[in-house]
Amino acid sequence: MNQETAGPEAQHVEPVRNFSVLLSPTSRGARLGRLLATEQLRSWGTPLSPGDQIVAELTANAATHGRVPGRDFRLTLYVVGDTLRIEVTDTRGDRLPRLGAGGACGDSGRGLLLVDAFASRWGVTPGPAPRKTVWAELRLVPRSRPDAEKGPVRTAPYGPL
Repeated sequence: MNQETAGPEAQHVEPVRNFSVLLSPTSRGARLGRLLATEQLRSWGTPLSPGDQIVAELTANAATHGRVPGRDFRLTLYVVGDTLRIEVTDTRGDRLPRLGAGGACGDSGRGLLLVDAFASRWGVTPGPAPRKTVWAELRLVPRSRPDAEKGPVRTAPYGPL
């Protein structure tokens, strides 16, 4: 019996990209997480927004609500196929996030509303004790050429209009 199998050159395998870092549960740690995530997304050639906003909200929540002195939180990014998954793991498994109304006058309470609006889906995975992981997934839209959809460029005497 003759059997043909496709060689490695005929198989298309999507690479799994990942990035993970431990950060201090402080506002500086949250800011550093956002900056590192932005640079990582840029190096992968994936769109920065709204992933950077989701990272900012989840790391700020970990630094504010998931803070335990002496225990860091972890930021992890995965790209599998056309999905970006953002995970933030902290050591306050007893404090699960809630999607609140986020009043217009309050200083907080709107972060998860933004995550809910931007993410394709999001959730919380408890454990192992004392941890929890808040995660969000985004479908990535392939980048097109910047000028592909804009049509001709018109110029005025002093440059583009």
